[in-house]
Amino acid sequence: MNDQSNQYQQLIAKCWADEAFKQRLLADPAGTLKAEGVAVPDGVKINALENTAQVLNLVIPARRTDLADEELSGTAGGTGYT
Repeated sequence: MNDQSNQYQQLIAKCWADEAFKQRLLADPAGTLKAEGVAVPDGVKINALENTAQVLNLVIPARRTDLADEELSGTAGGTGYT
């Protein structure tokens, strides 16, 4: 597991254990992450959302600009490399 995944898991665990921390993270994601020692680049906006039984958030990653059209169509079509 990489450091970023480990940090993410620790933050989620802290949210589950500490309601006040979770509320701070939801209200001020960047400030709360910085206070936890997470590097947040200048100019980057962070949104923190909470899934519920009635609401699920779907995050669509930014499109990579370094992929050729052929690679993109293979990904969209569900095919992979063998």
